[in-house]
Amino acid sequence: MSVDFDVIVVGSGPAGVSATFPLIESGVQVLMVDGGKKEDVPLSDDNFLSARTHDNNQWIWMVGEDFHALKMRDAVSPKLRAPSQTYAFADFQSGNQIKSSDFTVVGSLAKGGLSNAWGCGVARLSQAELAEFPFTTSEMDASYEKVSRRIGISGRSNDDMSAYFGLDEYAQPPIPMDGLHKWLANRYEKKRTYLNAQGFKLGRSRLATLNTDFSDRKACNLCSKCLWGCSRGSLYSANHDLPALRKHSNFNELSGFVVDNLHFGHGGWTVTGQTSVDNTQRSYTANKIILALGTLATTRIVSRVLDIKRSLTLLSNPTAACLIWVPRLLGTKRINGFGLGQLSFSLALNNGLSAFGSTFSTTGIPMSEFVRHVPMARRFGVDLLKGIMSSCVVGNLFLPGQLTKAETKLSDSGTLIISGSYSDNVEPFMEEARNKLSKAYRSMGALLLPGSFTVGKPGGDIHYSGTLPMREVPGIGETSSMGEVKGMEGVFVVDGSCLPNLLAKSHTLTIMANADRIGGLIAANLCSGSTA
Repeated sequence: MSVDFDVIVVGSGPAGVSATFPLIESGVQVLMVDGGKKEDVPLSDDNFLSARTHDNNQWIWMVGEDFHALKMRDAVSPKLRAPSQTYAFADFQSGNQIKSSDFTVVGSLAKGGLSNAWGCGVARLSQAELAEFPFTTSEMDASYEKVSRRIGISGRSNDDMSAYFGLDEYAQPPIPMDGLHKWLANRYEKKRTYLNAQGFKLGRSRLATLNTDFSDRKACNLCSKCLWGCSRGSLYSANHDLPALRKHSNFNELSGFVVDNLHFGHGGWTVTGQTSVDNTQRSYTANKIILALGTLATTRIVSRVLDIKRSLTLLSNPTAACLIWVPRLLGTKRINGFGLGQLSFSLALNNGLSAFGSTFSTTGIPMSEFVRHVPMARRFGVDLLKGIMSSCVVGNLFLPGQLTKAETKLSDSGTLIISGSYSDNVEPFMEEARNKLSKAYRSMGALLLPGSFTVGKPGGDIHYSGTLPMREVPGIGETSSMGEVKGMEGVFVVDGSCLPNLLAKSHTLTIMANADRIGGLIAANLCSGSTA
């Protein structure tokens, strides 16, 4: 069989581009396909506070010409309500034949995938944390470094979170903190011995965000518009990697093509799908296929090809959010600043579990996002928050993915059904985390506002993984140490679905490093003529 390409990479998100670089660099002929959704709501060049004061068209990106923000009132994340981010999530479930029951499902058909609207949190797994992965830690070292240097990371700091993140040797200095976070960091240093003894550690967030200009991307200018999108390229998106790939003659790209199925025959794989331009079915062939559609879409395709009708375990982080008030800074002037995580913490819980979270400035987040959670009438909630908001930071918290009882199952019609709930242990762990956080911040002179600690819905973390886990000896539907699907030889998985565990700490960088590792192995095999 004469194939069109050596490798077809399905998906242009962080995993897809990371797997593609080593293939392209080795001279392999690659076709990358994706859903092709692109942003269509332009942002003004003003900073957030200036735009809110002077931009006569702010309603377009704040509410949307179709009143998108109002229609999405029940969405789990403010990002899902931002009109400028609509394209990143549009049509994912219908386009990939995915339905959910009691579980929030979010994915992307956009060029660049969910990296168009992520929190940019990055972390490296330690040797102990990689113990469940069926290869040696040393195999990830070079890929962690390669990916980190390519995407640009900031946050380097000699603090109590340095070892936790494990990235300072590759990172730029941290982006400047606002006054509230500086105050909290200073108070933490004074209470550090006590807080560490309580299992609480605090330090600068490590992020895929630029503190200094990098390639053709600009450093963060503290405009507070992180929630709405970054026109400077300061926040990493897989879109930023595509120009470098396009410089290679062996890189081919097809956008607006949603893959529906795979078929093997006559020595090669065929991908079939539908184009968004003319809604026609097309097919392309290759020796190898790399699936990087995101955990849920990849799981549906593999389940369909192998006709897996049993339930597959889905990992997802239980999450919570809270509002933290610094009374001593009441009356602080509201200013523009960095809109993503500024300080991050790890929190030791019972039974050896560890929680992770970060705190953010409230500037750049609409007041409505906070009023909806205040246990009083809206008008009084607005009055209260107007008085204290400038002296508050907002925090999030993640628990390990093993605490969510979720699963995927392929229906007879070929639709992937996602269902799930939290395990019975989540409520007591969340209560323990709330109490310990409240005590920690109170010792630093801050108050976790009563009633503000809100546990999210299952799936609302959008950290899905583990459905097709890598194993030393994989079973049907599981994957090998290089991501090859058992029963689908020649098809490799590089997104979160192949991760065997999901910790509380950020996992995207590990997905990217693993994808780079797998891409390098596939390239080496193709160049050597191996069939493995």
